[in-house]
Amino acid sequence: MKWNMRMKILAVCVGCTLIALVMQTLLFQRASAKLIGRQSKNESYHTLENMQNEVYTFIKHIESNMIEIYNNRDFLSTLKSGESVEDVREKYYRLAYTIASEEFQTSDGVVALYLYNSDNEIISTYRRAVTPRHNYPKDIYENRELYNTDVVTEYMASDDTSMLISSYYNVCRQRDIVRFGLKIYDNTNLNDKVGYIICDIDSKVIEKIMKKYVTNDEMYIWLQPTGDRQVYAIGTLEEENRAYHEQISQYILVGDMEETENFSDSSRVLFKVSQDRYNLNAYSIMPQSVLEENQKVLSRNLVFIAVSMGALMSILYFYVTRSLTSPLERLMETIGRIRAGDTELRVGYQAKDEIGMLGTEFNNMLDEMESLIGQQYEDKLLRNKAEYKALQAQINPHFLYNTLETMSSIASIQNCEMVSNLCQSLSNIFRYSLDMKHPYVTVAKEIGHLKNYIYVMNIRMREEIRYVFEIGEDVLQDMVPRISIQPLVENALKHGLKNKYGEKYIKISAENKDGILYISVEDNGTGMDAEEMNARLRENDTAAVEEGNSIGLLNINARLKMAYGEAYGIYIESMVGQGTTVVMKVPERQEDMPDGKENV
Repeated sequence: MKWNMRMKILAVCVGCTLIALVMQTLLFQRASAKLIGRQSKNESYHTLENMQNEVYTFIKHIESNMIEIYNNRDFLSTLKSGESVEDVREKYYRLAYTIASEEFQTSDGVVALYLYNSDNEIISTYRRAVTPRHNYPKDIYENRELYNTDVVTEYMASDDTSMLISSYYNVCRQRDIVRFGLKIYDNTNLNDKVGYIICDIDSKVIEKIMKKYVTNDEMYIWLQPTGDRQVYAIGTLEEENRAYHEQISQYILVGDMEETENFSDSSRVLFKVSQDRYNLNAYSIMPQSVLEENQKVLSRNLVFIAVSMGALMSILYFYVTRSLTSPLERLMETIGRIRAGDTELRVGYQAKDEIGMLGTEFNNMLDEMESLIGQQYEDKLLRNKAEYKALQAQINPHFLYNTLETMSSIASIQNCEMVSNLCQSLSNIFRYSLDMKHPYVTVAKEIGHLKNYIYVMNIRMREEIRYVFEIGEDVLQDMVPRISIQPLVENALKHGLKNKYGEKYIKISAENKDGILYISVEDNGTGMDAEEMNARLRENDTAAVEEGNSIGLLNINARLKMAYGEAYGIYIESMVGQGTTVVMKVPERQEDMPDGKENV
C-alpha cells in the first residue's frame, strides 16, 4: 500500500511538471519571439554603448594630458608675442618631446606629437621612432592627402572649441593612426587662437578596448567622426555586407547623417552610439540571424528540460521519501548527546525545511552562548582599530589653509613660476595625505612627500634652513606608516628652530640595525628637557591624543605602538640649548615581507 502511494505521488508530480513545460514551450513560440529579438537588440546596443563609455574615458585622459600645454606660460607668451617662427623653433624645438615623455605613459600609445602656431607652421616635433617600418611624418602638412591634413585645417578655421578626433592611414605601419587636435588660446583672450597641438596615437590602444566588446564572430564595429574617414574597425565583415558598410561610411564622411538613421533591413541591423562631448560615433553591423539565435537556443533548451525533468523528478521522489525520517532521527540523537554534556556537538542536518530550521536554531543558540565569551575580546580589537583610524585621520587643516593664503599673496605680488611649483607641491601633499587606502608606504615615498612639504614651508616662512638627508639605499623600500616622517620635521620647525637665531639645519637619517629601522630627525635648535616628553611617549595615552588638534609626536607615537606593539614608537634625545633628535623605531619590513602583526 505504501509503495502504491509513492507511485501515485510520482505520477502526479511528473505529469504536472511535463504539462507545465509543454504549455510554456507552446506559449513561448507565439508570444516571446518579438520580445527576445528586442532584448537581443538592446543587449547589442548596450554592448556598443559600454564600449563608447570606455573609449570616452581614454579620450578624456588624452585630452587632459594635452591641456597640460597651458602650464607652459613662457611658451604661450612666446606664441602670443608674434616672434618669428625660426626664433620660436630655436627656443622650443624639444618641447614636443618633453610633453610626450612627461605627460603621457607608454600605455597611451603616443607615436607622434606636433606643436604649431596659428599660421600652421611647425614649431616642435616628437616622433617615437624613425625607421622604415615605424615612420611618422615630421610635419603633417608634408602631404595633405596622405596624412588627412585638410580636416585639421578646417578644424583650426572653425569656432569649434572641442577636441578634434581624426585619423590617417600610415603606409609604413600599414595601419590607422588616431589623431587628436587641441587649439591653444591666449589666456587673456579666449577668442584669440595662438596655435595648436596635435597628438597621434597608435590605433592598437583603441583596438585593445574594442576587442573586449566583440561578442560574436559575425559582429562588425567601427569608429568614425561625422565628416571624416573611419578611425578604426574590428570584427568580421562578410562579402554581402561590404557594400552596405561602404555606403554607410560614405554617408558619414560627407556628413549626410539622416541617411544612416534608418539603414537597417530584414537581413541585418545597424547600431549607432554617439558621444555628447566628442565628435566620434560608434557603429555596429549585426546580421539578423545572430539576433534570432537566442530564440532558437531557448526553444531547444526547453524541449531538453522537459525530457530531463521527467527523469529527474523520478530520482528526486525516491530520494525525498527516504530522506524525511532519517534526518529527524539523527537530529534527536544529537540533541540527546548535547543534553548529556557534549556541548561542542552541533546538529549536522542543515537543509532548508522544518527539520533543518529546527537544527539551525538549536545550533544558533549554542553559538550565541559561546560568542558571549569572546565578545569582550572582539570589542577590544574593534576599539583598537577605531582608535587607529581616528589617530590617522587627525590631519591638521591649518597647514593647507595657511599655505593657500601664502600662495594668494605671492600671486598678487609676483608673476613667476614659483606659484606653479607651489601649487604642484601642495597638490602632491594633499593627494598623498588623503590616500588612506594604503596606510603603509615605502621610505622613498615618505621622503618624496617630505620634500614637497619642505619646499612649501620654505616659501611660506621665507627661511633658509639647510636640510641634510642621510638615507641609505637599503632602507628606501622599507615600509612605514603613511605620514610618519613629515610630522617629525614639522615638530622641529615649530618647536626646535622657532626661537633659534643664526644658522639652522635639520638632518634626516635612516638606517637598519638588527632587523629594526631607525629614522631620526635632528635639529640644532633650542633643545628641551627630554625626560618629561619621553615619559609621556611611554605612557601612550590615546585618549589625550584624541582630544588634541595636531598630528604631533604623541599622535605618531600612538600610531606606531598600535601598529607594531609597545616595543616600538618614538623617543627623544635632547638637552636645553644643544638641539634635539627625535628617533622613530619600527621593525624592518619591506612590501613583499609578511606583517609581524595581524591586520595592523
